This record gives sequence, structure tokens and C-alpha cells, in this order.
Amino acid sequence: MIRKILDLHIHSKYSRACSPGLELPSIAAACEVRGINIVATSDFTHPAWFSHMQDFLIEDTSGIYKLKDGSSSTRFILGTELSCIKKHKNKTRRIHVCVFAPNLEVVEKFNNRLEEMGFNLKSDGRPILGLPVKELLKIMLEIDERMVMIPAHAWTPWFGIFGSKGGYDTLEEAFEELAPHIFAIETGLSSDPIMNWRLSMLDNITLISNSDAHSCAKLGREANVMQFNSDSEVAYDEIMRILRENDKEKFLYTIEFYPEEGKYHYDGHRDCKFVCAPDKTEKLKGICPKCKKPLVIGVENRVHELSDRSIEDIEKIRSKKIPYKSLVPLPEIIADVFGCGVNTKKVKAEYDSLIEKIGNEFYILIEADLKLIEKNTSKQIAIAVDRVRKGKIFVKPGYDGEFGIVKVFGDDKDRGLGKQV
Repeated sequence: MIRKILDLHIHSKYSRACSPGLELPSIAAACEVRGINIVATSDFTHPAWFSHMQDFLIEDTSGIYKLKDGSSSTRFILGTELSCIKKHKNKTRRIHVCVFAPNLEVVEKFNNRLEEMGFNLKSDGRPILGLPVKELLKIMLEIDERMVMIPAHAWTPWFGIFGSKGGYDTLEEAFEELAPHIFAIETGLSSDPIMNWRLSMLDNITLISNSDAHSCAKLGREANVMQFNSDSEVAYDEIMRILRENDKEKFLYTIEFYPEEGKYHYDGHRDCKFVCAPDKTEKLKGICPKCKKPLVIGVENRVHELSDRSIEDIEKIRSKKIPYKSLVPLPEIIADVFGCGVNTKKVKAEYDSLIEKIGNEFYILIEADLKLIEKNTSKQIAIAVDRVRKGKIFVKPGYDGEFGIVKVFGDDKDRGLGKQV
């Protein structure tokens, strides 16, 4: 068996508010540093990016691509994010979805169909399509039945399939008779699997996690870990089969952001600097105490609204679910130990040194022996990695577009060397 880490949702330099460094060779190199084996190409509907893909990629195994020059071990799967905005069932729906295709020829047919329908694919790497998600899915299946749609960041208020602002209460409400074609959802940065397990309607839906990276630095902040019998088995159809069948033997676990760090976890108003948990929102009747306008309802609250299981019920079904590991990115761990910003030269130098001496980031975070880490850096960083593995962290939840704050040591001034908080 061989293990692969997959990040199935990222962006290119052609998506709004994304790094100009997001080009295929740079993405491939960054994935090697992170420990990602297979990554989505992203943005394949954008004409310039699709041309870039044709110039740089060649098929390796069926539906899985590599750089033509052979300069990287990173492999690519053809996947993008699309935005569907259209009134449906008396409500304007703003839904983001991940779309996958089995080869470049199918992508080209799909792009041509969208252009024939008058959509401006040059406007953004994640273009806005004036279609309900069901109609987009219908077009995909007409072009090739192997195309797959997975709702992106399913719980985010503004653009999630279950979002509080424009989403649906069930997949059947959105997709009607085509709902059986939706076999997976992306949980998003602001929710984790255990939150989704509270909904029995998702029991037969595979939960995946991806980075939605807008820069190379964010690649792999969430990911999926699968195993295959051989390299030749690592193919588009097999990956989609694993997801479709929720194959627990092949789908080992997901790698998760702490959901509190997601920018829509709690309720609140960013402009008012007001944040609260769902129980307080209920007492406030959903109104911001500062500006008297409705609060932006976050993921935790929306999950609670649609759930039909208690936390106690979850423990009874946990063994039937695909497990997960919650991690803090290595640069954030180093920055917390040093007590400085994550983008400082000091943090980057230490990070690069660790990668060179020990291996890729996921290996360091998940598998590397703590003594090996301590030998190649410091006792504080080894302690910090251990605390993350055990979930001994401190979190301040995000809300209304404001990322939360995760700290390994909180206010522990000695950064873990003395008495722990």
C-alpha cells in the first residue's frame, strides 16, 4: 500500500485576491515542501490558465497529470471552483462548488459549452455562472458522466450549500432528482467532521477537506489522506470511487484546520468587533447589540440549526466514520514559540531548516519522532508539535470574515518550558 495526501481545491493567479505566484511549477514545488502528493489544477475554465495547463501538463496515470519537464513528483487532478448565483425556489442562491473532470479533452468541451451559453470565463479564475447548481450539474453530466461536483466549503454563510445567507437546508432541496450524483461535500475551514456528524442526512455523504489556497503558503492547510495498492492505481476514476463509496479502507483520514480558526465559525459583526457563540445570539434574537443590525450567522450556529444529533450521539457513531487529525501549520507553531509574526524572516529560516533536515511539513507534524525534531531545532518546538498532536491548544474563534486565532501556548510566557497553562 502507498499513501497519498490530496488537496483537491486551490486557486491560480487568475482568481480574484490570489497570489501571482500561483503557477503550476510553483504549486508543484510548494506541494513537495508541504508533503502534498496530488493537488487540483484549479481554475480550468479560465482561458489563459487552461492554456497554461496544456503547455505544462501531460497525463501520467489515467486522469492524473504531471509536469512535462519531469521536474516534480507532484501530481495534478483536474479540478476547479465555480460560483453559481441564481434565484431558485424564491431565494437568491450563491453557491460555490468544486468541479472535477477526467481529462483535458472533457475540460475543453465543458469550457466551450459555458462560453456558448454566454458566460464570461475570462473575468475570474472562479467565474460567476447565472445558473442554479442543479442546472450546472446537469450540463456536466451531459458532457461526460465522469464529471463530478462537490459543494465547496459547505457551511460558509455567503457561498456554502448549507450557508445561512443563501444556502439550502438539504442537498435534495438543491439538486432534486440529481441529488444522488452528489456523494461528497467539502466541510470548509470553519467546520470539521465532528460538526458534520451531527446531521444524520450526511451519513452517506463523504466529507472531504481542502485548503482553498489563495497562495502557495496556504497549500495543504486542509487535505485528504488516501492509500492505494500501487502507483498505477492512483487514477481519477479510483479517487472518485473512493469518495463515492466512502471507502474507509482506502480513505484513511482528513487533515483539518481547527474550525475555530476559520473566518466564519462564530456569529458576529466584523465592523462592530462583536463576536458571540450561538447561545448568546439566541438571547440577542440575532441582532448586533452595537449597530442593531442582524448578525452574520456563522457555521457553528447553522450546524446546530440543521443538526438532529447531540454530542453524546456522535460518540456512538464515531467508529463508523472516517477519522481526522486537527493540525496547526508548522510556520504558525514556530512563530508561536518565537513569539513573533508568522511571516518574519526568523520563522522562514527555521522552517526551511526543519524541512531540509527532517523532511516535508506533514511528515514533521504527523509522523516525525519528537526527539528527532528536538535534535534538529529546539525543545520548545518539539514540545509545541507534541501539544498540537494532542490538541492542547488555545483558540479564539473567527467570525464574519475575520480569521480566528490559534495559539499553541496561549499566554504561557516560557513557551512551554516551564509550568503549562
